[in-house]
Amino acid sequence: MMSLKSFMAKQFAKNIYAKTQKWAKNPVKTQENVFQNLISKAVATQFGKDHDFISINSHEDFIKRVPVRDYEALKPYVDLVVQGKEDVLWPEKPIYFAKTSGTTSGAKYIPITKESMPSHVEAARNAILLYIHETGKSQFVNGKMIFLQGSPILNEQNGIQLGRLSGIVAHYVPKYLQKNRLPSWETNCIEDWETKVEVIVEETLPEDMTVISGIPSWVQMYFEKLQQKTGQRVGDVFKNFNLFIFGGVNYEPYRAKFENLIGRKVDSIELYPASEGFFAFQDRQDEKGMLLQLNSGIFYEFIKADEFFTENPKRITIKDVEIGVNYVMIISTNAGLWAYNIGDTVEFISVSPYRVIVSGRIKHFISAFGEHVIGKEVEQAMKEAIKNTDIRISEFTVAPEINPKSGLPYHEWFIEFENEPEDILALAKSIDKSLQTQNSYYFDLIQGKVLQPLKITTVVKNGFQNYMKSIGKLGGQNKIPRLSNDRKIVDTVKELNLVK
Repeated sequence: MMSLKSFMAKQFAKNIYAKTQKWAKNPVKTQENVFQNLISKAVATQFGKDHDFISINSHEDFIKRVPVRDYEALKPYVDLVVQGKEDVLWPEKPIYFAKTSGTTSGAKYIPITKESMPSHVEAARNAILLYIHETGKSQFVNGKMIFLQGSPILNEQNGIQLGRLSGIVAHYVPKYLQKNRLPSWETNCIEDWETKVEVIVEETLPEDMTVISGIPSWVQMYFEKLQQKTGQRVGDVFKNFNLFIFGGVNYEPYRAKFENLIGRKVDSIELYPASEGFFAFQDRQDEKGMLLQLNSGIFYEFIKADEFFTENPKRITIKDVEIGVNYVMIISTNAGLWAYNIGDTVEFISVSPYRVIVSGRIKHFISAFGEHVIGKEVEQAMKEAIKNTDIRISEFTVAPEINPKSGLPYHEWFIEFENEPEDILALAKSIDKSLQTQNSYYFDLIQGKVLQPLKITTVVKNGFQNYMKSIGKLGGQNKIPRLSNDRKIVDTVKELNLVK
């Protein structure tokens, strides 16, 4: 018999589906409304005055007045907000700063306003509701759900609360979910990630876990500790666990390993959250990609990735995007970010409705030799190479070897295997073949004898975890970049003797 909670969830899901359809079927008009609303709200802010918002009536006007900026370029304005000034990037003060660790700028302070906060919460909720509406599965709402996230302890700076995004969001768990939610508040507040995971294992073992959520690499750590503790697969420990919700990285390289740890296939929902906004979520189980959130106070622009570093790259809106093109995503938001480059690249796989996949980072690519290899390509190559084999990968990253001791330069793949293949050379050959098929520049460099085929270096078990620990980034939202244009990461991995 269906529980009241389960019945209510289905009704709520029906309502949210109808609302989502309404804006998803009018995408250009929806985005136009968001744009006009953002500009009119921010006219009297310091940023609005500095960029003549009063004269902006169209996207063309906006392009002329507001250049694309990354965090470094926007920092002078953000610094004023951090000092406690009002009406700088958005009316009044933000209610939070999501503090993130920037790679070049040290800590980043990303504003979250009373207007932008609801979309961070609603998008995750709506992803689950649309899953219920599509599949009819709602029994899981009666079980326990775990969200592996950062500490909810917030600090204060000049009247503004400061913390990690996942910790801020923890304060907004709806009442009807609070009894179902794990870990406990006290456990969530544990800063040391390894200690925290140990305690989470103890807390969740006796419970009926139905939903597990988090960044795959950290959920994997939780699953492994569960298995060590019980000697059982996760699906046997939690018999009603049938939904995995994840974001932050591509799940595909982890899928085989997860299915082995769980012992069966489970449904999954992909999310695309960031401190700067909640951009997309998977709205259908039978479709690839995530529904771009066009009605969440975020105005999107796109620049072709291969034109991004040219003199005057063209900025387009959703109405002009094409399927299969790699774009840098630029956002303007009701948190006061304007023509802001978050550093991600996306690719549209549908324009009716607008669905995207995250293809990589504009800064995370390898082009040491002009090959322009991106994250999506190395992940696809790995996926194809281990398909129909029993090889399972825990983690990997790729770097160029520009000055080898002998022979031509090459791409070096640092791979941590769960079960190492008997023939590493055959795996390397298979990955290389896939990469050449996907990337014509790489193909030309191999064929033209500028590069030799890639080589694999094996990382010891838990090597990447130990690397992350060594740089103080174990757990939370932190993750290993799939690829880098330099050898900073892999050199450290080698220095720490984490390779075989």
